Amino acid sequence: MFGDFLTRLISPGPAPLDDGDARLALTALLVRVARSDGDYDAAERGMIARIAGRRYGLSPFEAQRLLKDAETLEGQAPDTVRFTRAIKDAVPYEDRRSVLEALWAVVLADGQRDPEEDALLRLVASLLGITDQDSARARQKAERA
Repeated sequence: MFGDFLTRLISPGPAPLDDGDARLALTALLVRVARSDGDYDAAERGMIARIAGRRYGLSPFEAQRLLKDAETLEGQAPDTVRFTRAIKDAVPYEDRRSVLEALWAVVLADGQRDPEEDALLRLVASLLGITDQDSARARQKAERA
């Protein structure tokens, strides 16, 4: 199921993703960042499910199903650089910018800012084409929430 999706996503000049595929790709990116410190815990999974539920108007059951699919996709996705660049090419800027805020919320869900997570978020912001100013605003907004 996800093999065809990933092939389409990382192909040269991918077509814009439909809403369902964009949800899945962006949620998988949240999972990737949450897993980056080697401690993917219930607080992070819960935060991702809540973000997905709010962002996409999903019921708790639907948000959990999306999270499960995103975890599977993330496990099959290529390296972070190729995966993130593919999302950049297929998802509008405003969606990518708001996802960066969600990524910060996931990173901060365990109450700690890990240096590896900070470095990964800087890389992801750059690969998503997010300006430094928008990235800083996204982090600050997530810290206040």
